[in-house]
Amino acid sequence: MVSLSNNKILTDSAKYVQYGCGLSAPKSWTNFDSSPSLIIGKIPVLKNLVKKHIPPFPKNVKYGSIIKGLPIHNDSCTAIYASHVLEHLALEDFRIALRNTYNILSKGGIFRLVVPDLEWCIKEYQANPLEIRSYKFMENAHLGLLKRERGLISLLRNMLGQSTHLWMWDYNSMKLELEKAGFKKIRRASFNDSSEPKFKDVEDEGRFINCLAVECSK
Repeated sequence: MVSLSNNKILTDSAKYVQYGCGLSAPKSWTNFDSSPSLIIGKIPVLKNLVKKHIPPFPKNVKYGSIIKGLPIHNDSCTAIYASHVLEHLALEDFRIALRNTYNILSKGGIFRLVVPDLEWCIKEYQANPLEIRSYKFMENAHLGLLKRERGLISLLRNMLGQSTHLWMWDYNSMKLELEKAGFKKIRRASFNDSSEPKFKDVEDEGRFINCLAVECSK
């Protein structure tokens, strides 16, 4: 480990980095998540309250925000993975996240991402009967709430769960943003189709269903 002037501790050996990992944290990857529950779950007074309502993170998950910047050296990562993370960011934060991802990736390194597919949601909307299509679209896109739950526990669960989608993507709009961030060799991807074998340790086929997966490189 080495320290920078901004007081961040950098991880020297983080060649394979996943951010927004949630509960998926393979040991062959360096896994980060920025959920408040990751920190709260380590505070003895609050730990028992949180674990009753939110599953605990694996012990090898580190706290880190791709928006604020991960404690990783620039130009050092062989591969970076983000599954069902970027749709939870506002557009401005999303663009910051892409720039930060690009910065820590080594030249020729691979970035793979998976997000809900706006195009699929639209096709489903068009295929549904008129009376229910808007309901199904909102449900599929996770853009609305079926019910606003009341009470302290429900409020805590909503705050820590971060389940709301803030922006939706189709391939063309995602490709445009990746190009602006400097990425090259952008292509639509599918489960386990990368030339980098380490992605097989972190990818979950179920998270690719009806979703948009993209691979690109620096």
